[in-house]
Amino acid sequence: MTRPAEQHTHCSPLRSRARSDERRIRIATATERVRQVVDCAFAGRRIVIFSGGAAVFDDDKLLDEIRAIRVGGGFGSFMGRNSFQRPKDEALQMLKAVADIYATAPEPDQTR
Repeated sequence: MTRPAEQHTHCSPLRSRARSDERRIRIATATERVRQVVDCAFAGRRIVIFSGGAAVFDDDKLLDEIRAIRVGGGFGSFMGRNSFQRPKDEALQMLKAVADIYATAPEPDQTR
């Protein structure tokens, strides 16, 4: 049973950061943050796909985000805006680069 919305507690970013530090949760890099989310999904036994965000037209930055998701154990990222708001040729080239990351990246580190 879920609680009514008025009973949910809000955690500010500073308070959240303090809790992470207090519990020694590693969140310094994007990969570590992804790994934390995946671990919280039934100890990594569930598929986690990240939702997209604002459009990113810097391909290197976008592909770095995708690599962090893959290495952190995520299974993918919704990328509507990042593909559909580009010319078709550029979108297909970028999507191929994303597919290559998932096809060739090493398995996530299981020694955490």
